Amino acid sequence: MNLLDLLIAPAHAQAAGAAPQGGGLSFLIMPIVLIAIMYFLMIRPQMKRQKEHRGMLEKLAVGDEVITNGGIAGVVRAMGESFISVEIADRVEIRVQKGAIANVLPKGTLKAA
Repeated sequence: MNLLDLLIAPAHAQAAGAAPQGGGLSFLIMPIVLIAIMYFLMIRPQMKRQKEHRGMLEKLAVGDEVITNGGIAGVVRAMGESFISVEIADRVEIRVQKGAIANVLPKGTLKAA
């Protein structure tokens, strides 16, 4: 035994005419299993969250209390095709994209704060 054998595994010659180890089917099954696991753990839950967010944005109406992705809380005062005016203080309104609305709060939440 050589000291170099501890660092690098010695290569052994394969006998002539020996059949290859393992089948070709196992090489096909493993990627398919990995893709299925990724689909159920990552892609499917993200699609479900996107669907819920789209449904929330469709139900959004003037007077709803919302929080933006940036953490700004306010009341919806005007709605356009892709932008929403949110009143964050008395006579102070900002325009944000519809997609920037993170949550719709229950009525009266901002008055209690």
